[in-house]
Amino acid sequence: MQGIYIKVKGTRGKAFWLPMSQRCGEISFDSPEQKAKCVRMLGDARLRSQTEVLSERRGSYPFIDFRLLNNTVYSGEIGTKKKVKRLLSFQRYFHASKQLRGIIPQASLYLLDEDYLGQARHMLSKVGMWDFDIFLFDRLTNGNSLVTLLCHLFNVHGLIHHFHLDMVTLHRFLVMVQEDYHSQNPYHNAVHAADVTQAIHCYLKEPKLASFLTPLDIMLGLLAAAAHDVDHPGVNQPFLIKTKHHLASLYQNVSVLENHHWRSTVGMLRESRLLAHLPKEERHDIEQQLGSLILATDINRQNEFLTQLKSHLKNQDLNLEEAPDRHFMLQIALKCADICNPCRLWEMSKQWSERVCEEFYRQGDLEKKFDLEISPLCNQQKDTIPSIQIGFMTYIVEPLFEEWANFTGNTPLSENMLNHLRRNKAKWRSLLHKQHSSSRSTDHSVQVTENEEQTLNEGETP
Repeated sequence: MQGIYIKVKGTRGKAFWLPMSQRCGEISFDSPEQKAKCVRMLGDARLRSQTEVLSERRGSYPFIDFRLLNNTVYSGEIGTKKKVKRLLSFQRYFHASKQLRGIIPQASLYLLDEDYLGQARHMLSKVGMWDFDIFLFDRLTNGNSLVTLLCHLFNVHGLIHHFHLDMVTLHRFLVMVQEDYHSQNPYHNAVHAADVTQAIHCYLKEPKLASFLTPLDIMLGLLAAAAHDVDHPGVNQPFLIKTKHHLASLYQNVSVLENHHWRSTVGMLRESRLLAHLPKEERHDIEQQLGSLILATDINRQNEFLTQLKSHLKNQDLNLEEAPDRHFMLQIALKCADICNPCRLWEMSKQWSERVCEEFYRQGDLEKKFDLEISPLCNQQKDTIPSIQIGFMTYIVEPLFEEWANFTGNTPLSENMLNHLRRNKAKWRSLLHKQHSSSRSTDHSVQVTENEEQTLNEGETP
C-alpha cells in the first residue's frame, strides 16, 4: 500500500486500514471513544467540539479543474465512474503535492525591475482613490497584487503594531490566501479579491463610519475582503448541488461556497499561526466574526440585508458606538465592495463584466457537455453580456448602493459610484440596442435571401 495508513477498529470489532486522507465522518464506530481516537490520529478539525469554529485543512477539498474532464475524449457517454475518479484522484494528488504550503516564494515582488517597483509604490500612494486600476497594479507586482496590497494596508492602518503581528508570518499567511485563489478562473481569482479589498479600504474611510471603527473592525474588514472567495471553483452553488459535490453535502446546500471560503480562511489562519499569540477567546471571536462577514456575501441573502438596512435607516436606530451595529455596517460594506464593479470607471467595469460572463459561459458549456440543465445566465447563445449586466445593475447593484449613499450622506465617493453606475448602465443599454438592431438586420437579410432562392427555384428572374 502506498501512502500513510492507520489501523482502525470499526463496527462489529472488525479492524481495517484507513488512509490518512479519509475523513472520520464517513466511518461507523462502536463507541464515541473510538471515533474520538480516530479524530485525534487524523487531526480532522471538522469533527472537533462545536464550541470551536470548524476549519478545513488546506488541500482537503482541492480545486477540481473541470477542464481536465472537459478535454478528455470520451466515446458517447461521459465515461465510466472509474475514469472520472482517476482524474479527480490525480488532481487531488497534484493539489496536495504541488508546493510546500506557506513557503514565501523566492520569485516575488522584489525581483521586479526597479521601474516597475517604483510605479507600484506610486500606485499604493493613491490606493484610496476610486479610480485605482487593480489590473495595472497586478501587472506591476507580477501577479502579487493581493499580498502587496494587504501588507501595505495593514501597515497604513497600524494593524501590525496594534496586534503585535510578525511581518514574516503575515506575509506567509497572505501568500497562502493568494495561492488558494485559482488564476484559471476568469473572475473569481486573486485579482478580484484585491479589487474588493481596495474597495472596502475606500469604504472604511467614509466619515460616517471611520470615526467609530476600532482596529479590530478594520482588520476584520480587510481580512474578510481578501479571503471572501478563496478557493472558489469557478462554478456557482446550484452547479455544486446538482452535481452532488462534496462541499454541497458538507454544508447541506446552504451558503455552500461562502462556508467553504470561511472555513478555509480559518484553516489558513491556524496553519500560519498569524494570531497564535492572541488569547484563545479573542482568536475564537475573530474567526466567528470573519465567518459572519464572509457569509454575508451570499447573493441569495441580498434581500435580507437590504431590508434590514432600509429599516435601520428609516427608523434611524443605528448606533455605531455599539459593536453589533458596526458589524452590520461592515457586512453591508463588504457586500458593496463585492459587487462594486458596475460602479467603477467604464474601462475597468467592462473588463470585469466580460470576465464574470466568461466564467458563467464556461459553466454553461460544461453543463451542456454533461447533459445538465444550463443554469440561468450561463447560456452564451441566449444570455448576452449587456442583458446580464443591465439586469444585475437594476435588481442587485442599484438598490444596495442607493441605500449605502443614504447611509453615508451622499458623500463624494457615493455620488461618484452612482454616477459611474448610471453611465455604465446607459452604455450597456446602447450596446444591447445595437445587438438587437444587428440581429434584426441579419434576420431580414436571411429572409430576403430565402425569398430570392425560392424565386430562382421557380424559374423567375430576381
